[in-house]
Amino acid sequence: MTIDDIIDDLHAQAASDRDPATTPEVGIIMGSDSDLDVMAGAYDALRELGFAEQTDYADPPEARFTFESYVVSAHRTPDLMYAYGETAADRGLDVIIAGAGGKSADLPNMTASIAYPLPVIGVPVQEKSVDSVIGMPTGAPIVAVDAGKSYNAALSAVQILAREHDELVDRLDAEHDDLRAGVADVSRDLHDLGIDGFRERHD
Repeated sequence: MTIDDIIDDLHAQAASDRDPATTPEVGIIMGSDSDLDVMAGAYDALRELGFAEQTDYADPPEARFTFESYVVSAHRTPDLMYAYGETAADRGLDVIIAGAGGKSADLPNMTASIAYPLPVIGVPVQEKSVDSVIGMPTGAPIVAVDAGKSYNAALSAVQILAREHDELVDRLDAEHDDLRAGVADVSRDLHDLGIDGFRERHD
């Protein structure tokens, strides 16, 4: 498989006019596979919210909501980045999560420019990537999370989708309730057990 093969596949998918219910709603792209450990949070969040990973565009999983992922380098494969951004909407994507590291973390920004008006959520993989990811000029917006917070990026993506899908609102509410319950449990333990007992129980 070559870069040209992937580009051809993306254009073929865009021309296939598939039912949006059978295409991925969320695209996850990253500049290098070395970013995967950080970007794994996005996978975790989406799976917790009932999304399935779609690895074959023509053969979607049974889950109603799905996501896909690619490695796309803004500097090594700019032609792939352009193809991905240009075809995203026609391929059925509703939102893109883009992660990149280093001081020249251009993938989220450039993808946002190419895919506009499709929303792109940028994930700076490292602290030194933050300024690059958020540094978009007026009129070329990008949504961004803090360094390494790909889990939050996925939650934001689902919030965007939830504007048109009530069942996703319910899933987000349930996820938030679980977080609240976890804080309640920890708070009660700290109060009732005291700091020493709390440390013994939670270590």
